[in-house]
Amino acid sequence: MDPQLGPEAAALHPGWQALLLLVVSVLSCFSSPASSPPSLVSRVRTSYNLGRTFLGLDKCNACIGTSICKKFFKEEIRFDNSLASDLELASDYLPSYSANYSDDSKTWRPVEIFRLVSKEQNEISDRRICAFASAPKTCSIERILRKTGRFQKWLQAKRLTPDLVQGLPSPFLRCPSQRLLDRVVRRYAEVADAGSIFMDHFTDRDKLRLLYTLAVNAHPIFLQIFPGAEGWPLPKYLGSCGRFFVSTSTRPLQEFYGAPPDEAADLAYQLLGVLESLRSNDLNYFFYFTHVDAAMFGIFSNGHLFIRDASALGVIDKQEGSQAAPRAGENQDIFSCLVSGCQAQLLPSCDNIPDKQSVVLVCQQLLPQLLQGKFPSPVQVEIDSALAQCGQGIRPDSEVFGAASRLKDILRPLRTCDPRFAYHYPDCKYNDRF
Repeated sequence: MDPQLGPEAAALHPGWQALLLLVVSVLSCFSSPASSPPSLVSRVRTSYNLGRTFLGLDKCNACIGTSICKKFFKEEIRFDNSLASDLELASDYLPSYSANYSDDSKTWRPVEIFRLVSKEQNEISDRRICAFASAPKTCSIERILRKTGRFQKWLQAKRLTPDLVQGLPSPFLRCPSQRLLDRVVRRYAEVADAGSIFMDHFTDRDKLRLLYTLAVNAHPIFLQIFPGAEGWPLPKYLGSCGRFFVSTSTRPLQEFYGAPPDEAADLAYQLLGVLESLRSNDLNYFFYFTHVDAAMFGIFSNGHLFIRDASALGVIDKQEGSQAAPRAGENQDIFSCLVSGCQAQLLPSCDNIPDKQSVVLVCQQLLPQLLQGKFPSPVQVEIDSALAQCGQGIRPDSEVFGAASRLKDILRPLRTCDPRFAYHYPDCKYNDRF
C-alpha cells in the first residue's frame, strides 16, 4: 500500500488505485509556487548570482554603489555584442566595456561601463584585506573594513573632515580642504537625500561605500561633484552597480593620433583649453595631473574633448587653502593599501606643485603624438618649436605658459568650421574669435 494514499484508497480496485495515483501526481505539479521545472529555477538563480559576482555586488558594501543596478537586471543597459541573457561576459578582465543605455527600452545611447581598478587588482586588494585581519584567503571583506579604526571614526562623524581622509592614496585627497570635502558630501549621488554638508542622511552602508570609493579610485566622485552640465570637462555620471560605474561614452585620444590635420589641430586646441580651465576657474580650484596618458582623455561623438579618466587628478583649494599632506607613512591603514600597496611614497608638498605641471606633461607626452608631421613645413616648424618649449619642465612657469599660448594661436586657424565638429557648429560660423 502506498502510504500517501491512505487506507480508503487501498481498498479500491487496483485499476482505480492506478488512476488515483495519476491524478495525485498531476495535481502536485500545479499545487505549489515552485511549479517551474527545478532545472529552470536553478538556472535562473545561477545566472542572477553570476551577474552579481561579475558586477561585484557580492562584495558590497565594499563597492561603489547600487544606484543603477535595476537597469542592469532589467536589461536597460546592454553590453555591446558581449552580454548573454545571464549577464555572462566574453571577458571579465577588461577595464571598461562599451554598452547601450535606455530610459524607455526604445531609444538607446552609447555609454561606457568602467571598473574602479582591474579585476586582478580587486582580487589582490581583497586578499590583502583578509591578510590584514589574519583571516583565510576568503573572508567577509565588509566585516573587516567595518572594524577598522578609520571606519569607526567615520561612523561617529557628522561631517567629512580632512583628518578622516588623511593617508588615502588618491591625488584627489592629498591636499584636501573642508570646502572640497563638503562638496563631496553635498553632491554624492549614491545616497537617497543629497544636498547637505552633514552626513546625517548617510547610513553606515553609505559611509563605507564612499570611503571605499575614495580609497580605491576617486574618478566617479569627480564626475559627481564637478559635472559636465556645469561646464566641467568631464563625462556625465549615470550611476554605479557593485564595483562598476556607468558614464557617457567617449573614444580615447589615442584613436585620433592618425587624424587629419584639421581634426588634430582642433583636439590639441581643446586639450590646451581644458588645461587652462583646470588651472583657472570660477571656483578657484587648481587641478593638476600627477601623470598623463592618451587614455585619460576622450572625445564625444560630436568632437568635444573631455577628461575620460580623472584618477590621476589632484586638487588644491586656492580659496580656502589645503590641509598639508601627511608625511610618508602617517595615517596609513588598510584603506591606504588597497591599490598601491603600503610602501611609503615621497611626494611633494601641496605648496610645491608647480602650476605648469599639467601643461609640461601634455606637451611632452600627448601633443607630439597628435601634431607631429601633420602640417606644411613653416607651420610644422612653429608647432614643433612651441611644443619643445612648453614641454621643458626646467623653464619658468611664465615661459611654459607663453609657449602653450603661442601654440594655441598657431592651431586656432588650422581648425575648420564644419559639421564634423558638431560641438561648435554652426556657432563657429558667427564667431569672430574662431
